Amino acid sequence: MTEHRDDRDGTVTEFGKLVNLTPGQLRDWLERDESKAAGQHRGGGESTGHASGRRIAELLRTSKSDLSDDDVAHMRKVNGYIKRHLAQRPSGDVTDTTWRRSLMNWGHDPLKDG
Repeated sequence: MTEHRDDRDGTVTEFGKLVNLTPGQLRDWLERDESKAAGQHRGGGESTGHASGRRIAELLRTSKSDLSDDDVAHMRKVNGYIKRHLAQRPSGDVTDTTWRRSLMNWGHDPLKDG
């Protein structure tokens, strides 16, 4: 089934607002041990969020006209994850928390929210 243009544009726009790390910032973060340790690891391998972060960095460098349906579907998944995770913000200083590290793997640093 083909997605409506408005839905696609809305997903891409929302992704651009929610993902607040640049491709370079995200790639640098993904190289850090804190990033590699965060998230759900299936079978001892790379976490879901870390793998998603690598894809997000690529998507940030992809022109809107070159995005595939699969790319937009991943953007939708990222948008949902970030919104759900933000709603679970713990109280207090989140600077050095698993919650923040997990969000950063998905391209969003909650400390940049203001």
